[in-house]
Amino acid sequence: MHAKDILIDAYSRIQEEVHTAVDGLSPDRLNTPPAVGANSISWLIWHLTRVQDDHVADAAGLEQVWLAEGWADRFALGLPDGDTGYGHTPEQVAQVRVDSGDLLLGYYDAVHEQTLGFLRGSAAKDLERVVDERWDPPVTLSVRLVSVVADDLQHVGQAAYVRGLV
Repeated sequence: MHAKDILIDAYSRIQEEVHTAVDGLSPDRLNTPPAVGANSISWLIWHLTRVQDDHVADAAGLEQVWLAEGWADRFALGLPDGDTGYGHTPEQVAQVRVDSGDLLLGYYDAVHEQTLGFLRGSAAKDLERVVDERWDPPVTLSVRLVSVVADDLQHVGQAAYVRGLV
């Protein structure tokens, strides 16, 4: 198995968990945080998807699905187009509301497809390419992709936990 195949498997597992966390929930359950000031399932899934979209598109030299496919307009959150949720206040978290899980899953699936398309077209040597010079040591593509997997798994795990609470 090649490294990119492992990454494709990892991202596919995230997709399965995102669907498990969202499928069948009403908008009320998706949008209700388990406590005042906490993150709702809507926010958690939106955030992990925005991070994947932002980070993978940047590393791949692609436009974010959020903008390219009109998802920012469909969500109409009143947040800046480049917002990924990092550092959100409880008030900003509360702005991330959906009328249906289909919106969350549609956006996630579109980002997932772009991610897999990029990975399928990558060669092993591509994983060594530096994608971010702001860090010491500089971040390679492989490190960035694994970082996104780790972040996504943490947030989808939180969404699964919140699902059990609400």
